[in-house]
Amino acid sequence: MSGASDSPQSNMSIVPSFGTDGVRGVAISEITPEYALALGRAVGTVLGSPRLVIARDPRVSGPILEAAFSAGAAAVGVRVEQLGVVPTPAVALIAQRENVPGVMITASHNKFSDNGVKVFAAGGRKLTDADQELIESEVHKVLSGVTPTPSDVGIIVRRSDAVTLYVDHLVELFGEGSLAGLRVVIDSANGAMSQVAPLVLQRLGADVISMNDAPNGRNINDACGATSPQTLCDFVSGTGTGVSVDIGFAFDGDGDRLIAVDENGRVVDGDRLIALSVIDRSEHNTLANNTVVVTVMSNLGFHQAMKQLGVNVVTTTVGDRYVLDAMELGEFVIGGEQSGHIIHRDLATTGDGLLASIVLAQLVRRRNEKDGVKFSQLATSVMHTFPQVLKNVKVAVRPHDVARLLAHEIAAEEALLGENGRVLVRASGTEPLIRVMVEAPTAQMADEVADRLVAIAVNKCV
Repeated sequence: MSGASDSPQSNMSIVPSFGTDGVRGVAISEITPEYALALGRAVGTVLGSPRLVIARDPRVSGPILEAAFSAGAAAVGVRVEQLGVVPTPAVALIAQRENVPGVMITASHNKFSDNGVKVFAAGGRKLTDADQELIESEVHKVLSGVTPTPSDVGIIVRRSDAVTLYVDHLVELFGEGSLAGLRVVIDSANGAMSQVAPLVLQRLGADVISMNDAPNGRNINDACGATSPQTLCDFVSGTGTGVSVDIGFAFDGDGDRLIAVDENGRVVDGDRLIALSVIDRSEHNTLANNTVVVTVMSNLGFHQAMKQLGVNVVTTTVGDRYVLDAMELGEFVIGGEQSGHIIHRDLATTGDGLLASIVLAQLVRRRNEKDGVKFSQLATSVMHTFPQVLKNVKVAVRPHDVARLLAHEIAAEEALLGENGRVLVRASGTEPLIRVMVEAPTAQMADEVADRLVAIAVNKCV
């Protein structure tokens, strides 16, 4: 029998909560089956839909948490339809098409020992803050033993059509053969894109080389994918292979993020990919309201490039859900994050790494056919990247407004940098950290400014 310290009530203070992209933590010990079951009950109760769809990435803990969440939702009368292993954007697509909530069991780009839950409202949209607060409140009630008797009990069924629906959707969207003539290398991070991405790109006509596409539950994001693209860089650059390719794509574990690699094996980050799409959309008159949405982490060079183009930039706090909120509010169609979340809002309800890669590949193909320009030339010319330094300060408690606390010192450093640099000091949204980011004309100068601010942050906050 468990002691008092193991009771649900005693663990209330450490119940996981929603961050900028769902709930995430160490699988089984933090994101426990008991929590997943309570979250399933809460989501079923708060969202009030008679049906929901649920999928997972290939992590070894995925089936356990999927089963627990499904049981919780079914216990409050919801019909739960399990889609199996598919990417997050596939879940969002089906939630949109069928107007039902969608759930993804994933820890995205984290290591295999972590897991989490992303929830989409009916229609494939991110949850509002109010929805998240209601769900968290309901989770606490469930864990406290407050479980109203449902009027009905739902069922759990398996669906086998999710991959086909998603693949067919992307092929219909872009057209069979639209990538003919391109040789593409993809790194699926041993994640949810492993089966899907090669199939889509091949049907679009690309010559596809696939790597890190054999998930075993423990190798997801393991020295591969969007957060570790060096293996892909080495392959594309010809290290030990001699293979010539046009472009490389690296996805993260659940497939909503993209980092590209040019034909020489150099990484092209989200800022440059978004900038290329902005220019392409502007030339084709599909840049709604002449505006792009990015987060505060986007490089100063991105902002300068957009200014030269005459494109408006809306800046949000870190997190693709905040980018989406701003896009929907202003009816904008392109936005994203430096880390590789790229959102084409007129084509999808959320970030989709594979969709973004196809958009980019079509651009590369068009420009190559038109004037022989390669991807490396496009990526290099689109913007200048200022050296960026990011340093973390560990704190016991995150300060409420660290930028205000260090306002005088930040202003002094910004005056020193002028228009050729930028300072951002903020508390992490998920960890007990203060993040100090500095951009400057040189890496040395950025490092020196960051070190001075870190020292002050340590003195005032630690």
